[in-house]
Amino acid sequence: MTNKTVYIHTLGCPKNEADSEYIASLLDERGFVLVSDPQEADIVMINTCAFVDDAKEESVEAILEACAMKEDRKDLKIGVFGCLAQRYARELKKEIPEADWFIGTGSFNDIADIISEESGGIFLGDIDTPQGEFGRLVEYDTPYAYVKISEGCEKHCTYCIIPKLKGSHRSRRMEDILSEVSILAEEEGKSEIILVAQDTAYYGIDLYGRRMISELIRRIAEIGGVEWIRLLYVYPEEVDDELIETFVSCGKLVKYIDIPLQHINDRILKRMNRRTDSAAIRELIAKLRKAVPDIAIRSSFITGFPGESDEEAQELCSFLREARLTRAGVFCYSCEEGTPAAQMEEQIPQEVKEERRDMLMQAQMEVSEEILSGFVGRTLRVLIEDEEEGFYVGRSYLDSPEIDGAVYVKSDKELEFNEYYEVLITDSTEYDLWGVIEK
Repeated sequence: MTNKTVYIHTLGCPKNEADSEYIASLLDERGFVLVSDPQEADIVMINTCAFVDDAKEESVEAILEACAMKEDRKDLKIGVFGCLAQRYARELKKEIPEADWFIGTGSFNDIADIISEESGGIFLGDIDTPQGEFGRLVEYDTPYAYVKISEGCEKHCTYCIIPKLKGSHRSRRMEDILSEVSILAEEEGKSEIILVAQDTAYYGIDLYGRRMISELIRRIAEIGGVEWIRLLYVYPEEVDDELIETFVSCGKLVKYIDIPLQHINDRILKRMNRRTDSAAIRELIAKLRKAVPDIAIRSSFITGFPGESDEEAQELCSFLREARLTRAGVFCYSCEEGTPAAQMEEQIPQEVKEERRDMLMQAQMEVSEEILSGFVGRTLRVLIEDEEEGFYVGRSYLDSPEIDGAVYVKSDKELEFNEYYEVLITDSTEYDLWGVIEK
């Protein structure tokens, strides 16, 4: 056993947050003490991201900042883990020798053993190793928790490095997920469960021979303390009739779906190795809205993919105006070494990518403003989380934490954080809503 203190700094997506909490639980079981201030830590662990260039740069900056602390604290140990370590461990060890451990995604289960040893090194492991089941250590005061239901991906989009960092798709056993959710909801008070994976709707195919996401959602809804279930990262080709019916029939599944579409032009979709096309995308959106009229659809898009013409970028812009997605993020294509797209000809200059991104985001901003204005005069259930400049700050079903907008609420009575209230919407902006507590 040990009483060494550990600080974990997490970068990247919500899936990384879930990984950090899993690793925190492993360390806690081994006697490490988790702290919230790096200055109080004997060991600083940095969970890195390597999805795109900006994420890699942010991760490297965090590593360098941590290593700079060693100037005054010679005994401080630095651990680098996650995607960047999996991809660039040897290069990082050479360039940043001040860091002690470089731990890839295939060695998470062994992380307590690794940092128990005084000697550092590189530990990559097998990226197809299933994650162990040791629970979660959640130390943040929010009403929501991300629950990762599977790891890895089978899609092999030509721009994406994830299969090389995370391995093939591996679903977690449903019983283990339900046990985790029970702890989060009944013991930790997390009322919103946000399901994440590389491809959430693909859940279960490897273990059970068919998609089991709908069954999982229904069983989570039966757990005491769960009020909202939110679904992120659903590939469009995996949305089946059963999932759509679950949106209709399961009251705790918020009417919100995150579907990464990436583009609308068939030629670009094919070059991306996406397993859908423009007609199927439009049909899916229409089908969702027919079954669930108020559903909030979020998506993400890539512009500046190799070979994308001005006309194809304009086609995507027209689609954003026509499709009227509730939320959307647009990203410049990032040329990731080791991916097929990086070898393609007709790479687009960065300034052109940025011009197209700005054009697309402007179109989406106008759409979002129009959509949100339609909620003025309506009453929404809002989860209150904070207080800011005389307003309570919360989220409705339209808003996933950290990536979407907020609802700013005026109330004559004192409101409780992490509680749900009926709010009359009185105003809107491009991304946020404003309201009052109905008397």
